[in-house]
Amino acid sequence: MEQNIKERFHQMIREAESICILGHIGPDGDCAGSTLGVESYIRNLCSREGLTKRVQVYLEEFSAKFSYLPGYDRISHDPAEEKSYDLCIVCDCADDTRLGKFIRYQKSAAHSFCADHHITNGGFGETGIILQDASSTCEVVFDLMEEAYVDRDVAVCIYTGIVHDTGVFRYSCTSRHTMEIAGKCMAMGIDFGEIIDDSFFAMNLNQKLMLGRVLSEMRSYMDGRFVVGAVGAETMKLYGVSNKDMDGVIDELRTTRGALCAAFLYQTQNRQYKVSLRSNCEEVDVSRIAQSFGGGGHRKAAGCFMSPALEQDIRLLMEELQKQLPGTQET
Repeated sequence: MEQNIKERFHQMIREAESICILGHIGPDGDCAGSTLGVESYIRNLCSREGLTKRVQVYLEEFSAKFSYLPGYDRISHDPAEEKSYDLCIVCDCADDTRLGKFIRYQKSAAHSFCADHHITNGGFGETGIILQDASSTCEVVFDLMEEAYVDRDVAVCIYTGIVHDTGVFRYSCTSRHTMEIAGKCMAMGIDFGEIIDDSFFAMNLNQKLMLGRVLSEMRSYMDGRFVVGAVGAETMKLYGVSNKDMDGVIDELRTTRGALCAAFLYQTQNRQYKVSLRSNCEEVDVSRIAQSFGGGGHRKAAGCFMSPALEQDIRLLMEELQKQLPGTQET
């Protein structure tokens, strides 16, 4: 990482009297970890340097399984707060439309800085850094930080984001540098095993039952190269689960032997299907598929929203996949 980017990042923090930190709609582990990690870091910097600043994280409500993250109880979910900020730091967001209702804070801020790793991020805001080869935005923001101001609270957040965007270090985005950062976080005394178990693997009974339903009804296409699982709003209501309970399902589908690509579709409150996509091979770039439907992400993991017509959506996904896997059949 270029030193001048780190210097600019810290200069903007030190010069701002008020700072807001934003992430994408439907926050996941990397979004939550990077935003709250940056917040804890700024608080540490201010405490050590005797600075007084107003610092606020704005995010949509997300799974309570992340409630252990330092700063979780300080997050504002209210996009109507009549406040403006000198600096807006955006984490883990590929474009400003993904800020949802909180975009007003980014647009009205005097200055903005964007830290991200999405391949679909074309750059927005005043300045920032986008490292497409990084495992996670948490990896990106850790490299922006001066380690003297990194404490256990920051480490918990950073480790969480890395764990979630690497699938507990299983995905190809995991690098030696990723592991080095994880090791530094572990050295801060975090309970790394509990973070992995409780935030990545653990499901409540209703989630397990819903997962069983999805797996029992999953479908295989293109000679087993494409596997699809789906759950509608009525089924979600039957099992007592919500959009915030869908983590982990796509990973169960992805590990199907012989599958080169997996998709999981679930209905949101407006009846659209939220689509999670995963690739198991170099031939399939799921970010290209997601972009075809207004979404985005990474080569191996991406997402988008589609219509309430499930069968049509699956067919459209398959058509895009076939462009990358010519010669395969729809069976």
